[in-house]
Amino acid sequence: MKSKSDTAVGVMIAGGNCAQAVLSAFCPEWGLDKTMALKIAGGFGAGMARVQEVCGAVTGGIMAIGLKHGQEREDDKEAKETTYRLTRELMARFKSEFRSCRCLDLLGGCDLKTEVGQKRFGDEGLLEKVCHPCVRGAVRILEDIL
Repeated sequence: MKSKSDTAVGVMIAGGNCAQAVLSAFCPEWGLDKTMALKIAGGFGAGMARVQEVCGAVTGGIMAIGLKHGQEREDDKEAKETTYRLTRELMARFKSEFRSCRCLDLLGGCDLKTEVGQKRFGDEGLLEKVCHPCVRGAVRILEDIL
């Protein structure tokens, strides 16, 4: 059986984004169909549609936290606080390990909105050097805190 980290990286190798990868690794055990997970997380890759804000591995992780601990009713304050606490922990630990939660920072300023930046991303192997480790790290942190 493949580890969650290997499953997540496999999603990226197949063409999925970082958010899809992390969420997909956790959806089977909490009842979310993989197809639906891919759709939900589709716009969150590359820091939200290549805007390069919060890393998709982190946003995928936040969605996974919500899937397990999120509110089932609007007034469920305990679930809300648990979700917020775990989200803060994920972000703090990710930032501690990778120095930032922001995609643009993680990629050393490589601008994915431009053709030049996308070429640099490929030429420098940033998917393998940066994104795969970030996805593995987010999954590992989630396995520890969930």
